[in-house]
Amino acid sequence: MDSSDPFDRYGGDVLAGDWRAAGRKVIPQVPVERDMVIEELATGWVGAVVRADSRMIELEDRRGKVRAFPLGPGFMIDGAPVTLTAPAPSAAKTAPKRTASGSFAVENHRARTARASRIYVEGRHDAELVEKVWGHDLRVEGVVVEYLGGIDDLATHLEEAQPTRDRRIGVLVDHLVQGSKESRIVASAVKPAFREHVLVVGHPFIDVWQAVKPQRLGIEAWPTIPRNIEWKKGICRSFGWPYETQADIAAAWQHILSKVNSFGDLEPELLGRVEHLIDFVTEPTS
Repeated sequence: MDSSDPFDRYGGDVLAGDWRAAGRKVIPQVPVERDMVIEELATGWVGAVVRADSRMIELEDRRGKVRAFPLGPGFMIDGAPVTLTAPAPSAAKTAPKRTASGSFAVENHRARTARASRIYVEGRHDAELVEKVWGHDLRVEGVVVEYLGGIDDLATHLEEAQPTRDRRIGVLVDHLVQGSKESRIVASAVKPAFREHVLVVGHPFIDVWQAVKPQRLGIEAWPTIPRNIEWKKGICRSFGWPYETQADIAAAWQHILSKVNSFGDLEPELLGRVEHLIDFVTEPTS
């Protein structure tokens, strides 16, 4: 009997077509739009879209905190699961541009004349990371970042700068934790006369390399390096990278830095410290 016969008591071939998909719920693909409220299922993070590109989305929660997630499945909108895709071309053109730090980009703005205030960081790598993420903001505000080549001579640098209300100094210190060598140096470097005009903040990482989220390098966590091994060389050795010369260390850092595209690639412990320093040195004096 013809399977199309309405009187065929057995009906058609039950194995015809994609029988495995029968009854399976299709999860829709949704292009990201600014201000869309989204929940990320793995973490439970709920926030509004503040930035999105072809691979990442950044969600700001009700407390103003921002987290970045890769586009794809694993999200919900209005209680329904969705797969997020890149913004539609028209939406991408009309959405306000944001800088790598997450702030709104200032278009057609000439760099401001440098302020007398400064931000000091320990080394070249710290300065390059700050420039990559906050460079636009710093140029708009006229803030210069200087690297000191280590924190040991901080007292001398502050003495030479002679900080004042109009010449504030912000300092970012690696591994500024209780009882560390760095904490003792800072405590003795900032004289009482300077304290109102100097802000020293620190992150807990041994080196600024660790402020880059390890997942950006395809690992779950940064390796633990024994104290008797120079930390950066130990990191390079653990990854199987050359480590013998300074050029090897520089090449390793450039590879790590290449994985940083926005503030979403950095740990919160660094983000808050840098933002605090920028606010401090740009605070109006009158």
